[in-house]
Amino acid sequence: MQKRIIKIKNASISEAASVVGKHEALGPLGACFDVCDTTDTFGADTWEKAESAMQKKAFNKLVDKLDTIPQSFGAMFAGDLQNQCVGSSYGLMEFDVPYFGLYGACSTCAEGLMLAALGVSAGYFERAAAVTSSHYLAAERQYRSPIEYGAQRSPTAQWTVTGAAAFSVERKGAVAITEAIPGIVVEKGINDASNMGAAMAPAAADTIIAYFKESGLSPRDFDLILTGDLGYEGGSILCELLLCENLDIRERYNDCGVLIYDRIRQDKHAGGSGCGCSAVVLASHILQKLRVGKLKNVLFMGTGAMMSPSSIQQGLAIPAVGHMIRLEHVGV
Repeated sequence: MQKRIIKIKNASISEAASVVGKHEALGPLGACFDVCDTTDTFGADTWEKAESAMQKKAFNKLVDKLDTIPQSFGAMFAGDLQNQCVGSSYGLMEFDVPYFGLYGACSTCAEGLMLAALGVSAGYFERAAAVTSSHYLAAERQYRSPIEYGAQRSPTAQWTVTGAAAFSVERKGAVAITEAIPGIVVEKGINDASNMGAAMAPAAADTIIAYFKESGLSPRDFDLILTGDLGYEGGSILCELLLCENLDIRERYNDCGVLIYDRIRQDKHAGGSGCGCSAVVLASHILQKLRVGKLKNVLFMGTGAMMSPSSIQQGLAIPAVGHMIRLEHVGV
């Protein structure tokens, strides 16, 4: 049987940049982000164009941090929540870098980093970028209803993060990507688009169970097991599913959708979600700790609800996927 864990050598996150909107900047991690626009417009005249502008700003910030030029990247792996990933293609088209468009829903950050690391490790690229974004107002208009409609939000609903992040993957760096665990599409009959945590939790559980069975490791071997955006609802379900398999991650577990907002003060119901959620939390808060060794060994999983506007309208159950990478502090 094919093994799920892919061992990766000579691939590291050398730098990252994060761009967020107003609500994210007012959250617990606000001081960690590189750029904030309190208008959420980023100089654009529509929410969809604003998301493209976020990606452009994130990639430009990454290039500035590296003191390089865009053409130093052999490829960029990018995606977002808009139909056909137009947020990424419009936002990144001017950089003259080979482009791979990804749709992994909220797992896109982990998927992009995984593919970039595989390309760099194999020697196809000296440097590759992973870029992703989401915008609350663009996502609401596409998947649910425009906020002007005033629809009441379910207690299980999550708030799509307005944010974009860009990562540089090279052969050397302080934070190595040492393993990749691609996810399998899992669907357990959840068709409520306002409860994505419940839809994604079984896919996250499948990947985590497969990893620990194959690796022989224990959750205690890691400083942190971090999911992308299961939020409070999905994170709780994940831990319950794993306990049924005699796997207890609770002492090491957290979720980006839980970290990014203050649940009480900001009233975000079940927490954050969206492609930008795990991306900006990893690019700022988590990478800072990995670089200096406050975290040394982290499992980072992006979880994605693979739905579309038409699948929701047809009442189809929501398939999900959980892609996971292992990040290790290795120094400079």
